[in-house]
Amino acid sequence: MKTTTKAPRNKTLELSPKEEKAYVARCLRLKKKSTFDEVINKTIHQDALKAIDLLPDKCVDLMVVDPPYNLTKNFGTTTFKETDLKSYKKWLDKWLKKTVRILKDNASVYICSDWKTSIAIPEIAGKYFILQNRISWEREKGRGAQNNWKNCLEDIWFFTMGKEYTFNIEAVKIQKEVIAPYRDNNGAPKDWVQDGEKRYRLTHPSNIWTDISIPFWSMPENTPHPTQKPEKLIAKLILASSNSGDVVFDPFLGSGTTSVTAKKLGRRFIGIEREKEYAALSERRLELADTYPNIQGFENGIFKARNC
Repeated sequence: MKTTTKAPRNKTLELSPKEEKAYVARCLRLKKKSTFDEVINKTIHQDALKAIDLLPDKCVDLMVVDPPYNLTKNFGTTTFKETDLKSYKKWLDKWLKKTVRILKDNASVYICSDWKTSIAIPEIAGKYFILQNRISWEREKGRGAQNNWKNCLEDIWFFTMGKEYTFNIEAVKIQKEVIAPYRDNNGAPKDWVQDGEKRYRLTHPSNIWTDISIPFWSMPENTPHPTQKPEKLIAKLILASSNSGDVVFDPFLGSGTTSVTAKKLGRRFIGIEREKEYAALSERRLELADTYPNIQGFENGIFKARNC
């Protein structure tokens, strides 16, 4: 990748060809069945369909998957081409069934999708996991179409391996402004907190999320990846469905958001990425996480109402 002259406020992370080569060299390429110690906290630069078969059994507590949607889109040197729904379901099944072996009995699974192919996820994943919920989140980006409604909605399907699983509700409560600040008989705030001129309460999150901002050029987490997910989005999934030290796995790592967020939140990780450009960016972001451990929109253990 060639670096270009950027505006002073443009913080998009880019690598020179020399840097890319150096960071890719840090990644793993599996040739045989691996041990846990060999793959933990590693970026695997390989095709997921091959690499998953070489991971150890029952090593994953949480799987977060952002697979290519059924859209024609360029990812580095390859292009994922839109196909009919039947063929897309077949592709989903091909890699998804491979993951069952590596998941622990109490593991959770989140699968991202766009509106058009969202209906395929519960049908295919439901063959292997228990469906718990569907999260719909506002992906506010782009100018929209001239002859259709602007598409700014994506889904995340929540599954578990069994009936017993981790869900830390206290870790993902949202800070919301209090419009009607009730007080008790002594005049003390009732179920809300005063912070300067702001009044807010921590509320249980729903499955409709409107507090997410897509990474853009002035955000340090932004990369050239065309479908990068925000760290704040992934942080909610990780905090809710894993504990400190648990293993978070992403078979379509992209530019590394899942691994980076897991590291920042005290989890271990395994990520697989086929494209060397994105595998290199993942390694660079993991390195930067040691110096910059913050997640934009998540401060002092609280998710802010809007990531801005």
